[in-house]
Amino acid sequence: MNKYSDAFIQEMPKSDLHLHLDGSLRIPTLIEMAKKAKINLPSQTEQGLRELVFKDAYANLGEYLNGFQYTCAVLRSLENIEQVSYELAIDNQNEGVNYIEPRFAPQLLMDMEQGLTMEAVLTASCKGFERAKKEYNSKPEVKNGEKPEFHYGLILCSMRKFGPKGYSPFYTRFFKMMEYSKEMEVITEAALQLVKAAVKMRDEQGLPIVGIDLAGQEDGYPPGKFKEVYAFAHKHFMHKTVHAGEAYGAESIFQAITDCYADRLGHGYYLFDENKIVDPTITDKKKYVTDLASYVADKRVMIEVCLTSNLQTNPELKNIKNHPFKMMQDNRMALTICTDNRLVSNTTVSREYRLAVDNFEMPVRRLKDIVAYGFKKSFFPGNYVQKRDYAKQCMQYFDRVAKKHGVEI
Repeated sequence: MNKYSDAFIQEMPKSDLHLHLDGSLRIPTLIEMAKKAKINLPSQTEQGLRELVFKDAYANLGEYLNGFQYTCAVLRSLENIEQVSYELAIDNQNEGVNYIEPRFAPQLLMDMEQGLTMEAVLTASCKGFERAKKEYNSKPEVKNGEKPEFHYGLILCSMRKFGPKGYSPFYTRFFKMMEYSKEMEVITEAALQLVKAAVKMRDEQGLPIVGIDLAGQEDGYPPGKFKEVYAFAHKHFMHKTVHAGEAYGAESIFQAITDCYADRLGHGYYLFDENKIVDPTITDKKKYVTDLASYVADKRVMIEVCLTSNLQTNPELKNIKNHPFKMMQDNRMALTICTDNRLVSNTTVSREYRLAVDNFEMPVRRLKDIVAYGFKKSFFPGNYVQKRDYAKQCMQYFDRVAKKHGVEI
């Protein structure tokens, strides 16, 4: 098993394509914003919040998601959204991450009465990321081509499940407006409105909205229920990723690909778990899983792997070496390493790569492939030729960094 120095992993070019904005705040920033907005936190210290909310280990997915009630609360402010976006970009730049695709659900933050419209929320976030991007790209070593530029693109999340109370001011109002509709009709209509807004603001205002996602409770709310939503995105050249196989099995992944035209899959953790298949018509579960894995690999539908997050939300995993990451590699799938939530999972991109190379066979060519996929399969906010050129620059930089640290390719 190959070993790579921390310095090499830190310096090599990296991407993060599965990165939740509302799960990646700095704790001091969260505390400061909560005080200013008079929002009660379980603790007013970083150590206290680490012990009570943002832990190293969680009992289940529900406990893992508990902290989002506090992060979303402080993000219902345009000023705070801009600041958190700026800081997230800086945190990534400081560990050698050149490209990120932060994602969040704008409708969780929206409050029309307070001026938190869809347009205002997305514009505020872009302001923060754009400011960090301009600062970084104006550095001499970047301008002279010694280092690759920093870029970003936003992914907007539709929520699989929400109710008339307790989720956000927008969702409360939206449920009231559609009080004569069934729950699923309300949820899918909100998702459709989000996607329409994403297309409109990308095309008419030039915001770097590069893709859509489906997040939240997967079990009971499979991708197939959002078929029409994703069809609209597909017909408007919007890239598509789906949280699939995180808390539901291979059928969810199948629906994400066939019903939602997914370009990428978030997590894909249960792809190989035959016990998670519940459809009674699937009699040969082993063949179903084998065929699906082969199809995913052949179509180069990339999996956004989040090792620490999976370890935290699936207590039965216990040992990271048992993660299906190895099976994904054995099946020659397109993979990229991601953080999921820098705050909630207490991690960084460098730590995730460290975890991967320390626990799985990772010869340098395989490592380079994974790094390359992060750029090549990104939803880069430019045309395809520009994306290829950028990916090429990043991988040429990888070669220079490898040579500097004595890593032979």
